[in-house]
Amino acid sequence: MNVIDVGPLQLAYCLVFILIAVAGSFSLKLGLERDLIVGTIRTFAQLGIIGYVLKFIFDLDNSWLILILFAFMVFWAAHAIRGRVKEEKVAIFIPTFISMVSSYTLVSIVVTSVIVQVKPWYTPQYFIPLGGMIIGNSMNAITISLDHLFSDIRKQRDEVELALCLGATYQEATGTILRDTIRAGMIPSINSLMTVGLVSIPGMMTGQILAGADPVIAIKYQIIVMLMLVASTAIGSIIVVNVMRRRCFTRAHQLVL
Repeated sequence: MNVIDVGPLQLAYCLVFILIAVAGSFSLKLGLERDLIVGTIRTFAQLGIIGYVLKFIFDLDNSWLILILFAFMVFWAAHAIRGRVKEEKVAIFIPTFISMVSSYTLVSIVVTSVIVQVKPWYTPQYFIPLGGMIIGNSMNAITISLDHLFSDIRKQRDEVELALCLGATYQEATGTILRDTIRAGMIPSINSLMTVGLVSIPGMMTGQILAGADPVIAIKYQIIVMLMLVASTAIGSIIVVNVMRRRCFTRAHQLVL
């Protein structure tokens, strides 16, 4: 099977979908017109730029450049999380970035070197797409988890402070909140496990099939992807939520929110 190239005119046809969404937002007074237009422009610009960057890095095949690009991707994921989680009392960006870049680099290396057994492990054709899926999926989970963490601590402030007054540590006072928060972040990934292949054909499998790969091979890769996403979501949520929960309290276990 040959891959059918998509020309500029065909891409322009896709703008009809955005125009429909903009019209719907305008007619219902949702106020999303600007976000839709800006998001569309950024999609074209960002994907266009990353396409040329990837082509350049693929040609160089340098492990350090690939890791720098990976860290750059994590940087923007952490930046997006900071933008979505509206919290002013606790610094989010730097702890989130450090937690994500350390854990997801390790997960990505394990996937490419041990499971897929790519040689060398940093082969950009595998490392960047797989790592990007880990970052993107976990970014959404961490956003949900942190949003729940801060809102639940505020809603249960009286109970938390009562427990602290009775001699509990911050871990004991927020144990239930922590579990509920991590659970909320992991639910979308678990739902995907339950419905994959029945409700939708996932993106990586679809891409491989469109590129002419054997559907059986595409299925094997998709299984790897689904399981690694659940693991990375769990690892990322547990590490980041624990770090951010600690930052909600002083050294004397006093709530700062």
